Amino acid sequence: MEKGVNEKDWKLFRSRLPGWQETYMERIVEEYMELLGSEDQASEKFWALDERIKKDKRNPGVLLHDVKRSNMDIHLLQLLRYKVIRLENLDGFSEELQEKLTWIIGNE
Repeated sequence: MEKGVNEKDWKLFRSRLPGWQETYMERIVEEYMELLGSEDQASEKFWALDERIKKDKRNPGVLLHDVKRSNMDIHLLQLLRYKVIRLENLDGFSEELQEKLTWIIGNE
């Protein structure tokens, strides 16, 4: 990834990231509620939820480490790969950035 990050893209990323993460966490909380509402034994639900939360804590939809301008492209790729956002969520970002990320995701 190149180092020169478009100022508009950086500002847009910083403004959208909290909303993307909140939306993602709402989605996983719904999944937790489904798990807890199952007819499994309480102990099974507890340990399944514990394991799921441990896994989800490492997801960029919950927490991104080292959010810097120079890592923005990588963060966007992580969010796309973990399905926190979709390519449609990149509307408003520069065409160059959108094309680059679309190409990378399409070639994985």
